[in-house]
Amino acid sequence: MGRMRHWHRAFIKRCVDAGMPARRFGYRYVRSATPRELHDYQSGEVLKCERIHAENVAHNPLPVNVPDRDQLPAERGWWHYSFHDVPSRTSTPTTTWTLADCRVVTYLRPDNGDFWVGILTGQDRALSLREFHFRETHRQALLSSPRPLKLERATWLLERVYNNYSHWLTAHLPKFLLMKERGELSDVLLPAQRPCFVDDSLRMYGIEPASMRTFDVGTTVEVEELTLVESDRFRPELLRMPREHLASGDRQPTRRVFISREHAPRRRLMNEDLIWPLFERDGFERVFTERMSFAEQVRLMQETSVLAAPHGAGLTNMMFCREGTHVIEIADLTFPNPNFYATAAALGHHYWLIEAEGVGDVHPLEKDLRVEPSAVEAVLTRVEATVAR
Repeated sequence: MGRMRHWHRAFIKRCVDAGMPARRFGYRYVRSATPRELHDYQSGEVLKCERIHAENVAHNPLPVNVPDRDQLPAERGWWHYSFHDVPSRTSTPTTTWTLADCRVVTYLRPDNGDFWVGILTGQDRALSLREFHFRETHRQALLSSPRPLKLERATWLLERVYNNYSHWLTAHLPKFLLMKERGELSDVLLPAQRPCFVDDSLRMYGIEPASMRTFDVGTTVEVEELTLVESDRFRPELLRMPREHLASGDRQPTRRVFISREHAPRRRLMNEDLIWPLFERDGFERVFTERMSFAEQVRLMQETSVLAAPHGAGLTNMMFCREGTHVIEIADLTFPNPNFYATAAALGHHYWLIEAEGVGDVHPLEKDLRVEPSAVEAVLTRVEATVAR
């Protein structure tokens, strides 16, 4: 039976590679291609391509308290780039692709509610981009989907986990603002199921969600002409748009803010009772962003000169801080996630890194943190001296 299954899979692969539609075999094997590969192949599936931002190599500073780049972790892990890469990280181009006869397949993972998307072209090829690929769960969703939503034209901006606060602000909101700036919002699709911070943030920039076309997650969307926006999540031109499109007034930011994860389900600072007095002594106020509205968080960040927090979504609010804010991240570097370093660098902030220890026999993303008070005190002393100049 094992040999028969192997032969059957090999037979399907040969047929699809020879040009037979994957749908004939229940999408058990689907060829993948990037939009660029489709364009170069000249298959007729790419109707239009427009380059908005060219590829760019950054020249970012090291974390203020890290004197040597080789002291930064070089492990790339899930993120395909590392702390060590950030000083010279390459931002990929921002490009719009208009493709013919696409099917957009979405689903929410039942265990954690994460959103995933896959896109098939008219010739049954799966688009391969940084944040979405066609998976077995997409195949199942495609085959079990209710009657598809059929559209002549649509623009797709969504990536993986748009329903995560940090991913929404860094990967999605800037693209919505870009489309608004270009006068191309009319065909953008918005998920019918979405957290309140999505609507709150769009309204803040004059985009009314109720006026936009929506789709139900899990329903296949068939589009005759689909415009896809391919972008880099840490490109400065995009990341700075939410801040640049807000009126901040003339008041100089003076507040020092420590974002606590005391009530979070994971990555809590286990010895916060020892650490918080150090911040309090230096004039910080402790906030719990889960108790604040989106607008309250934005206003607070506009008034903040120093922002500190354990690794977590709250740090994404640095997007609304004035350029030159001091950002202090407490992070477990045995599972190094460079996203907040890359975000701070793109925004022109001063980034400080405090190494913590992961606590618990769980997945590294789930671990709580413990940090040495002396490590915190050393950074706060240097921050104080820098801000006082």
